[in-house]
Amino acid sequence: MIKSMTGFGKSILEMGAKKLTIEIKSLNSKQLDINTRIAGPFREKELEIRAELSRTIERGKVEFSIYIDNIGEMAGMAINKPLVRKYYHDLRELASELNEPENLALLPVILRMPDVIKTEQEELDESEWLEVNIAIQEALSQFEAFRMQEGELLEKDMVKRVALIMRLLQEVKPFEKRRIVMLRERMMRNQAEYREANAIIEKFDENRFEQELFYFLEKLDITEEKVRLHKHCEYFGETLADPDSNGRKLGFIMQEIGREINTLGSKANDADIQKIVVQMKDELEKIKEQLANIL
Repeated sequence: MIKSMTGFGKSILEMGAKKLTIEIKSLNSKQLDINTRIAGPFREKELEIRAELSRTIERGKVEFSIYIDNIGEMAGMAINKPLVRKYYHDLRELASELNEPENLALLPVILRMPDVIKTEQEELDESEWLEVNIAIQEALSQFEAFRMQEGELLEKDMVKRVALIMRLLQEVKPFEKRRIVMLRERMMRNQAEYREANAIIEKFDENRFEQELFYFLEKLDITEEKVRLHKHCEYFGETLADPDSNGRKLGFIMQEIGREINTLGSKANDADIQKIVVQMKDELEKIKEQLANIL
């Protein structure tokens, strides 16, 4: 089953006055690259979260985030009243020394000063972490479902394009025999014209010429390339149908398919076959683009 490296998963969890939003996004990448944005006390679980993501996702550029929104009374926050009083008296005294009016609005200024608002450091409760972990698993399940759905679309497209390459390969056959006949006739004609233009040649070995001609035409034979290309296309389809996603393996098979298509084109010596080869290369490039997104 093909999996796309593009994925998205999200889960929302409410715990008392807090609402947690967990998101997982990924794009294609040659390696596994995980970036995290983890709020609050859950940062201490980052290594555990990364290990779980690595086991499940395997490859891709991943963004994982946990956002916290307060939906009730804000706990763990308090005003440092002794410090506020000290700031107030110091500012009043300074205002008096500078002959500033006594009705200055000092409180808004004081509330923005350092250490006036105290935030107590929350400690992670293990029961809370169990709930969060379940929510992370839910987001991962959505993420995996998204990747499999995208993978199905990619698989259908690649199956269609490989089938088209195999169909184009069959279209080569009518031109293949004609190509050899035309090459042979052209070489015989050139040989006759050369002998006519060079009448001083007293000895010409017809048998040797036939041997060289046969050797040359044999080098242009494309039977082996056709057989290998057909086998590689079949193997590509079999690998697509494997239970595991094999993006790298499919990439290697596609390299072999490309090599046979290129050899076919270089040996063709025929305009009609060259046109077919160009169409094959076009489909090949489209498959390569899709393979870049496969796990």
